[in-house]
Amino acid sequence: MNPELFWREEDGVRLGATVWRAGDGLRAVSSAMVGGGIGPARWVLNAQVAGVYARMDPEAHLHELAAAYGLDGPGVGMLTAASVSRTFLRSDGGVHASATVGLRVPTWAAAPEDTADPELAPITAWRPGTVNIVVAVPVPLTDAALVNAVITVTEAKTQALLEAGYPGTGTASDAVCVTAPEGGDAEPFAGPRSVWGARVARAVHAAVHAGAVDYTAMLDARDAAERGTPAPRDAELGIPEIRTPERGTLEDRAAGRSAPEPRTAEQR
Repeated sequence: MNPELFWREEDGVRLGATVWRAGDGLRAVSSAMVGGGIGPARWVLNAQVAGVYARMDPEAHLHELAAAYGLDGPGVGMLTAASVSRTFLRSDGGVHASATVGLRVPTWAAAPEDTADPELAPITAWRPGTVNIVVAVPVPLTDAALVNAVITVTEAKTQALLEAGYPGTGTASDAVCVTAPEGGDAEPFAGPRSVWGARVARAVHAAVHAGAVDYTAMLDARDAAERGTPAPRDAELGIPEIRTPERGTLEDRAAGRSAPEPRTAEQR
């Protein structure tokens, strides 16, 4: 998986989009608005939108963006208010995962019927929302295994969010896409204790956890700037170093630079 980062301007706002041109020979299972279900996928698009999204035709919007980026044939298109330049990429045993993590309104999946929907509450302070995850598995999977992989992705995401200190199973608008090659002897299982499911779980957990920690640090820095006080340092927050030469964000890669070497607390 080697996503490209693009920038555009909409209503005076600079917005990013990641594009993975996978080519022929893959199929995907996805919950996305464009390319949802199970079917062939030549590309995956994850497009950032403004925090208050006003368009009533998101599918048409995604098709417009796909055409603008030269994407043709079947593909998967997702939207997010999170900054896609802060996409986190992680790998495990040949499985690749990418995640954009926005946690404006972390939500429990099961809530009382009369509970107010926090997504509909007025936005008093801009916080990007939605967790979008893309996973590339290098071996064919049966239809059942593809669906099983979505369950595994969701469980790993929830584990990562809870470990990062967020009280919820995700957000109400999360999306997922899992790809695998067509043909060949398909693996029948992708649960967290299967060979490939375990690799999916670890890659997704690492990507989402890194994104959640980064999201927390971003909000802390913003809040500190508003108060006019220095932001806490990573060591003080207990935040692990998440950018390494092999594992920077897409913003690092788009700028043609390596992520900084990890620093010790004494060096910070």
